[in-house]
Amino acid sequence: MRKTGAPPVRQRLLETADALFYAEGIRAVGIDRVIADSGVAKSTMYVHFRTKEDLVEAYLRHRTDAWRAHVDAEARARADDPADRALAVFDVFHEQLSAPGYRGCPFINAAAEYPHHPGIQQTIAYHRAWLHGLFPGILGTEADPRLAAALVQLIDGAVTAAHLDRDRTAARTAKATARLLLAAAPRRQGES
Repeated sequence: MRKTGAPPVRQRLLETADALFYAEGIRAVGIDRVIADSGVAKSTMYVHFRTKEDLVEAYLRHRTDAWRAHVDAEARARADDPADRALAVFDVFHEQLSAPGYRGCPFINAAAEYPHHPGIQQTIAYHRAWLHGLFPGILGTEADPRLAAALVQLIDGAVTAAHLDRDRTAARTAKATARLLLAAAPRRQGES
């Protein structure tokens, strides 16, 4: 029987892993620490995740799914015009990159810590595929693929500068550059 108000065991494990892995690093946090901090029995943890790497994959999948939903909802709420919606993405990233406790991209961090683990690399690729499809989805299929690729590179640069240079304005700088690229992009026929 579950305690009233306590999240389900799997969720508690994911939330604990998320907080610890992101704040301290995946390899720096042992599975025993996740188990202790989540208040879950070791045997129960292994019912949900056979290995630490399975937990890492679930943590990353949970992160990307939550981030995707957040970015999509926020961009749609902030703008109707496709170009303005694309720029709104940079605002959403700015909020994340300038938040206290920002410790870099969890996917870049995981790629550095697990460069050869197939499951973890596959989850990172799943996240990257979303990012590469984000701007074509916003701008439409007729948009120049080079423009979409350039916008992704601006996001990647902002993420990196925010972490390595501690530049909390990196996404705003990227947005200013994105605005120039979008203004210079050829308009589709029928647009003014």
